[in-house]
Amino acid sequence: MAQFNLSQTFASLKHPNFRLWFSGQVVSLIGTWMQATAQGYLVYELTASPVMLGVVGFANGIPVWLFSLYAGIIADKISRRKLIMITQGSMMVLAFVLAALTFTGVIQAWHVVIMALLLGTANAFDAPARQSFVVELVPREDLTNAIALNSTVFNLGTIIGPTVAGLVYAWLGPAWCFTINGISFVAVLIALSLMRLAHRPPAAVEEGSVRSRITVGVKYAFADQNIRVLMIMLATTAMFGFGLLSLMPAWATHVLGGDVRTNGLLLSARGLGSLIAALMIASIGGRIVRGKLWTLGGLVLPVALITLSLFRVLPVSLLVLVVIGWSLMAVVNLTNALVQTHIPDELRGRVMAVYILLFQGSSPIGSLIAGWLAEATSEAITVFTFACVIMIVAVTIQLKQPSIRRYN
Repeated sequence: MAQFNLSQTFASLKHPNFRLWFSGQVVSLIGTWMQATAQGYLVYELTASPVMLGVVGFANGIPVWLFSLYAGIIADKISRRKLIMITQGSMMVLAFVLAALTFTGVIQAWHVVIMALLLGTANAFDAPARQSFVVELVPREDLTNAIALNSTVFNLGTIIGPTVAGLVYAWLGPAWCFTINGISFVAVLIALSLMRLAHRPPAAVEEGSVRSRITVGVKYAFADQNIRVLMIMLATTAMFGFGLLSLMPAWATHVLGGDVRTNGLLLSARGLGSLIAALMIASIGGRIVRGKLWTLGGLVLPVALITLSLFRVLPVSLLVLVVIGWSLMAVVNLTNALVQTHIPDELRGRVMAVYILLFQGSSPIGSLIAGWLAEATSEAITVFTFACVIMIVAVTIQLKQPSIRRYN
């Protein structure tokens, strides 16, 4: 039986480079979630349309489908630190542009869609490099812990960012949320510049076209039956789980009768559950229960979503979103850790690009479907329908591939 181990939970923080990465990401991701929360509520204020919420989410994901596999090749070929600094700097500029449009009062919904498209492009190149970069910050024996703590940083942002965004939005307006996000990127850029990294030998020159090199990464990602199952569940969770998060402004306002602060509380509750899951995964240290925990997350998620659709009061919504956040992170984080455990370094960028493509590329499609279905029926029916899809996939996996529970 795995037990909570405080020293194991934070093992990766003994490495100076990872400490710099961790601290920079904490600041930056709080800003990122402030912008995401304010942006969603701003679009809903401008349009009162769940469909537009889905359109913004979809626009953010289009570049992932177009560029992430190519970005994986770049992440395997050049300095990942340099690539991350370029993409993070681009995101900083975009945040300040969005703030300027909002401060001047000219902001319209189509502006947000265009900015989401540009931000998605930067993220498509950033994400494979960022996921692969962790292996350069810690020795391999601490890799699973580092991945879990990396997710912990992300989830700290999802707890603090939306709550702060709700308060700042109500007090000062959305433009200040975007401005704070722009400033927050300075922390991660400084952290990256201060790192002292071991020399990374240049990637071997591979024969064949870009397409053939991408194909090598894709084939490797799906050659193993267990990894293929992990990827299928990842895509399902992203599309029908994370895709629902775009409806939170409509859920807060239309279903619960709240406002922007309610929206922030809902997103923060989800973040709290994800943080609990990330810390739990970091603390187990050994690999003996990872497959079982991944299985549990996939089965608990649809049950929690069904509960959310049936009880439309704030306290229940907050409690259930904690469970939803835990389930989402159990699937996503453990998929990341299990996949990274079984891939060679020379293919890491490309295989993780497949991971990013399925994770960040499926979520916007889910957002678009969720927005359309919510406007055609209701938010509650949409949540219930998505939950049923996840349940079918999760149960099918357990029946067809029971060995996944022992995959570590």
